[in-house]
Amino acid sequence: MQSNTRVVNAGLTRRRLLRFALDGVAGAVGLLGLAALSGCTELPESSATSATGQASAPATASGSAPAYGPAKASPSAEPLFSPSLSKKEATAKFARRAPGQFGLEVPGIQLALPSGARGVALTFDACGGAHGSKMDHQLIEVLRTHKTPATLFVNQRWARSNRQLLTELIADPLFEIANHGTKHAPLSVAGQQAYGIPGTGSVAAAYDEIVLNQRYLAQEFGVEARFFRSGTAHMDQVGVALCRKLGLVPMNFTVNMDAGATFPAASVATQVSAMKAGDVGIGHFNQPKSGTAQGVDRGLKKLADTGIKVVRLTSA
Repeated sequence: MQSNTRVVNAGLTRRRLLRFALDGVAGAVGLLGLAALSGCTELPESSATSATGQASAPATASGSAPAYGPAKASPSAEPLFSPSLSKKEATAKFARRAPGQFGLEVPGIQLALPSGARGVALTFDACGGAHGSKMDHQLIEVLRTHKTPATLFVNQRWARSNRQLLTELIADPLFEIANHGTKHAPLSVAGQQAYGIPGTGSVAAAYDEIVLNQRYLAQEFGVEARFFRSGTAHMDQVGVALCRKLGLVPMNFTVNMDAGATFPAASVATQVSAMKAGDVGIGHFNQPKSGTAQGVDRGLKKLADTGIKVVRLTSA
């Protein structure tokens, strides 16, 4: 299928440049492992800042989801999330289906904003785990300074490690929270890997990857996420169908802003400033040593000159 993912650079196609972002950068940070490309491996001080010498402190879903209600700072006693089918029902419905395609752009995944959208959306992931549980405070301040809304995809591991920070982000009307999975696993009922990270391996495990974090965000923070992005953003077609059956939109991107928080600031700025109406960008807000914050800052200044508005996913 034709790629809709764009990494901007003259002379290279979108797909070739996506592979450059994921494979070429892997060579540059080889000792860090492929997990770095999913934004869940902490980078050394110099890896993503060498360019500046400074360290940073077509849509397939129909329409857009409604905006979130007021955030709750304390756990809820009410079951705010009730899945449309149980794990047993999901297994019975999907277990005999062939996994189908596996990747970033399989049928059923929403990549761009709805058709006709005039704005762009910035999305940022927080993956959690031993090397992915920090917060890029400078990036958040950049977004606030520019008054730029963003959709933040939060993994349950990150949420558990950063309860107070997440509560503060939820309370900020600039941001909306989305579901980035429970264990940060690719959503593959056959267990296919992405960047060396094993997939869920079964319908039941895929169900838990979606539902357990959805329930956690709802019951602990009062958040009813509308969008889901799997760990590494890779899904198979059964995982996509399951996600939609559970009432969430499987959401990926058209522009790779920071290549798993490995791009230097100059490259991030290029990606952001070149976004066009309808684009959805992916970056990371859990790697404070990356070039993402500085790059987004520069990119937003240039993007503002084009008159393109930045929106949250639910506002598109």
